[in-house]
Amino acid sequence: MGTPHLACVSLAALLGQPDWHIISVVTQPDRPKGRALACLPSPVKELAIACGLPVLQPLKARDAAFVETLREQAPDLIVVAAYGHILPPAILELPRFGCLNVHTSLLPKYRGAAPIQWSIAHGETETGVTLMQMDAGMDTGGIVAQRATPIAADDNSQTLHDRLAELGAALLVATIPDYVRGESLPRPQPTEGISHAPKVTKEDGHVGWSLTAPMLWNRLRAFTPWPGAYTFPQPPAKRQMLKLWQAEVAEGATGQPGEVIAADKSGILIACGTGALRVLELQPEGGRRMKVPDFLAGHALPPGTMLA
Repeated sequence: MGTPHLACVSLAALLGQPDWHIISVVTQPDRPKGRALACLPSPVKELAIACGLPVLQPLKARDAAFVETLREQAPDLIVVAAYGHILPPAILELPRFGCLNVHTSLLPKYRGAAPIQWSIAHGETETGVTLMQMDAGMDTGGIVAQRATPIAADDNSQTLHDRLAELGAALLVATIPDYVRGESLPRPQPTEGISHAPKVTKEDGHVGWSLTAPMLWNRLRAFTPWPGAYTFPQPPAKRQMLKLWQAEVAEGATGQPGEVIAADKSGILIACGTGALRVLELQPEGGRRMKVPDFLAGHALPPGTMLA
């Protein structure tokens, strides 16, 4: 059971195990996407169809007809990776080995929809994947296995996503044999160190220049590529959005939060609540992504410009 590209990696890993039989694949319904709003399948559905697997797409996981279909299929184990719906007890209790979830954090840290983004945004230096036996709570089930990985300074949510997807798939296929033999028993999650990772919204990417430079640098990496870190030159009549793709923390620079201190081929230096960010790559609204020298060749952003 899964929907986005992250789940495809786990599905592909399961398909590579000759002794395991996948009865069916469950994913969310086709959704309208793009400017034309064409109804498109999820990445998991595309992979499942390419591999000749039956696909189920209930509108809700608690749909009675869907639950009955699963009951008739009588799976021994259900594997879940970024499916997008909370499973009802009727499904959790159905397989004899329960439901295993591939979660992209070291639980109990970052329970919820966006653990990758918020682990970077909060300045974590390490994260990982947890294989969890699901229960009725939100990522509260017993821990079957975990594997850690550092968060590098050049990581953003996309690079970390890709690494965790591979890490989770590898942990899944390595753990299932011992799990079904009863040799990898779930252990309760610690009651300390719990944190939450709510769904990321478009507004989360709007840069608040009153934050410290390290905090903003973390948020820029966390929200790249989506929703992106974005800001607007002032005054309001010139509110053309600027999307910030790459930046670094600049020590020693001072100014009013959001003030452009300098703009040259080395970068655009912008004051924060404490310290400053040197923007190295950005994208004007309606334009292409470019390095700062290319941007400044066609766009004016003089010192003293205020961003909000």
